[in-house]
Amino acid sequence: MHCDTDQYWMTRALTLARYAASQGEVPVGAVVVIDGKEVGVGYNSPISSCDPTGHAEIRALRDAAARQGNYRLSGATLYVTLEPCTMCVGALVHSRISRLVYGATEPKGGAVESVRATLDEPHFNWTVATTSGVLAAECGQTLTDFFAARREQIRRARTNPQA
Repeated sequence: MHCDTDQYWMTRALTLARYAASQGEVPVGAVVVIDGKEVGVGYNSPISSCDPTGHAEIRALRDAAARQGNYRLSGATLYVTLEPCTMCVGALVHSRISRLVYGATEPKGGAVESVRATLDEPHFNWTVATTSGVLAAECGQTLTDFFAARREQIRRARTNPQA
């Protein structure tokens, strides 16, 4: 599929986030796009993969690098439903992603604007252009719904441990 709109690709990332939720993972999805074409996808999987680096962004970058045959992804845009953490921001710099587009901010661990503006630090040898807030309400609601359902499961388990 060839498309150049941020909303289109964020919708694709939301589909991946919802898949992660269906697997019991925190619903975050990511897509790497080069020249309007999807070249890598990822969704959160640290629980199911027993991998603390199993974030959507890392998985999407790995997929794109494998498909492109190059660990450098200059010219690529990463779309992700949630503001990246410090680990993922580092991976963006190392992979030479040219642009980051994300939906919801992450007030507890976001390393782009919420907790720390890591990409603005002057010592990096690569600059990543950033666009935030694309489909932010939808991205945020996906997370809110997931954690509300999880809290309800815990509440039910506590009130009826036999079930």
